[in-house]
Amino acid sequence: MVYDRQAGIGTALRFAFDDGGRSAAGFRGAAGDCVCRSIAIATGLPYREVYDALNGLAESERTGKRKRGRSSARTGVYKTTYRRYLASLGWRWVPTMKIGTGCTTHLRAGELPATGRLIVCVSRHMTAVIDGVIRDTADPSRDGSRCVYGFFEKGL
Repeated sequence: MVYDRQAGIGTALRFAFDDGGRSAAGFRGAAGDCVCRSIAIATGLPYREVYDALNGLAESERTGKRKRGRSSARTGVYKTTYRRYLASLGWRWVPTMKIGTGCTTHLRAGELPATGRLIVCVSRHMTAVIDGVIRDTADPSRDGSRCVYGFFEKGL
């Protein structure tokens, strides 16, 4: 089932339900897999392939006092791990917020590139935006008020 909301300039982006192939790969139940799901959606890679690659990279992570456990594609992936993975796929980070600037970009029309495939980082979540449409299992836009920290786009 696809829920689609029309968007105009200055309003929240349209939303379409997409699990990134998670259910087709045989996964069931609730999970904190937004990193894996958004990468699978934006890159077009199979969910299982992204899942295994992220967990493979997590095996080489170091732990410490602040970083107790390792990343898991099912329950959450550390920033350094998903940035390393996306860089290996040729994606580059575009920051939209810097220290002291406050929020300048939101999940709304006219504030993100209108075309192309993006992996967008918002507070405690990652989502895919393809040609101006949010593709996720739930609408994270908060009616266009959700602040965007930055996004990944395919490098040229």
